[in-house]
Amino acid sequence: MGGTITADLCVLGAGSAGLSVAAGAAQMGARSVLIEAHKMGGDCLNTGCVPSKSLLAAAKAAFALRSAAAFGVGECEPAVDFRAVHAHVHSTIAAIAPHDSEERFRALGCTVIRERASFLDERTVAAGTTRIRARRFVVATGSRPAVPPVPGMDGVPILTNETIFDLADLPRHLLIIGGGPIGCEMAQAFRRLGAAVTLIHRRHILPKDDPDAATVVRTSLVGDGVTVIEGARTVGAASGAGGIGLTLEKEGRQWLVTGSHLLVAAGRQPNVDGLGLEAAGVRFGPQGIETDPRLRTTNPRIFAAGDVAGGPQFTHIAGYHASIIIRNALFRLPAKVDYRSLPWVTYTDPELAQVGLTEAEARARHGDGIRVLTASFADNDRARAERHSEGFAKAITDKRGRILGATIVGPQAGELIQTWGLAISGGLKIGAIAGMIASYPTLGEISKRVAGSFYTPTLFSPRTRWLVRLLGRLG
Repeated sequence: MGGTITADLCVLGAGSAGLSVAAGAAQMGARSVLIEAHKMGGDCLNTGCVPSKSLLAAAKAAFALRSAAAFGVGECEPAVDFRAVHAHVHSTIAAIAPHDSEERFRALGCTVIRERASFLDERTVAAGTTRIRARRFVVATGSRPAVPPVPGMDGVPILTNETIFDLADLPRHLLIIGGGPIGCEMAQAFRRLGAAVTLIHRRHILPKDDPDAATVVRTSLVGDGVTVIEGARTVGAASGAGGIGLTLEKEGRQWLVTGSHLLVAAGRQPNVDGLGLEAAGVRFGPQGIETDPRLRTTNPRIFAAGDVAGGPQFTHIAGYHASIIIRNALFRLPAKVDYRSLPWVTYTDPELAQVGLTEAEARARHGDGIRVLTASFADNDRARAERHSEGFAKAITDKRGRILGATIVGPQAGELIQTWGLAISGGLKIGAIAGMIASYPTLGEISKRVAGSFYTPTLFSPRTRWLVRLLGRLG
């Protein structure tokens, strides 16, 4: 392209956050420039949410065949064609890609530049031979997998979320370092598709979630045949003719586990290298770019969004950040981030979903001034009918019924949690959910049951029984 472009808004990175900002700004009439050196759509489309959920869907189909006998349907061992699974994953990516494509954004009126970007000063970015001067900039360059500093790891062929979906053949034995959402999802998917899987985590799996809910997921993984090793550090790695070997250490004892492939899912690091942030007066660190509640950096003309901003790393947060930035950058409204109703979901089977505070976080913040309400899927008729009765729903309130958070582990938890997110964001009390009319039989009834239990001690108390008897005597 070359030359100098003057714009209202310049976005660095065409992942979920950058695309949302650029699309919104262009459609609102702002002169917008979008810069991306790699794949349009970023991590979510190409190496994250879309391929992982496509792989999980294939694994769920295989599991359904194995477990059909419980419904009186002939059970069979599925013949998994992993190359066809690979094709399914990439056809899903291809079907969604036009929505994130360069052509679509040019049609919206956005100038798209396919080059690496770097700040030259506080108001200028270079992208190839082009210079962009803009009123506001947005850094939305995302994050990449972090590889732990394990001795010998640099000599071992590793997979990350950026490469595992390129596998055309099923691993014989997949070793996974990292028991967070990615590690747990991939462990279950590959096991259900026929691979042997060993999942290794230095603490208990899903450490950011409710431990009771994580236990339900662990039980499911083990039931599927995943070897789950918790509380062990990986202290060595080596590769040889027999495959990949990891030396583990726990409570002073060391032992070796071996496999054919190694997936590292042990966290992420922000993409800040080579952006020239120092020249722009933008402060950053190992966790990402420093921002204020309005997502402004230390240079108030420059915003940061998505993973690179150092906060929660979810695609829906990237979209949320985009809305905050558009209000600030285009309309000069002092919109601020508010994560009180932030949901997140681990898409294992059963799913684990959380919004707001966990029970542990609520106790740390409010002490004994909370109520913990629970209901089991074993008491939900729809879950029983579909033989998915494992798990529970839990709501945390203060003593006046203000909802502080909710945890659901069970079938369709990611869908069910949205009722609780709406309640928290709308400032509703527990009575709003307890009083709703829920269709029967639905999984969603569990939310009403949980909410209704807030009133159980009062409704069935001795005082209530006395009042009923008194009113009865009055005719």
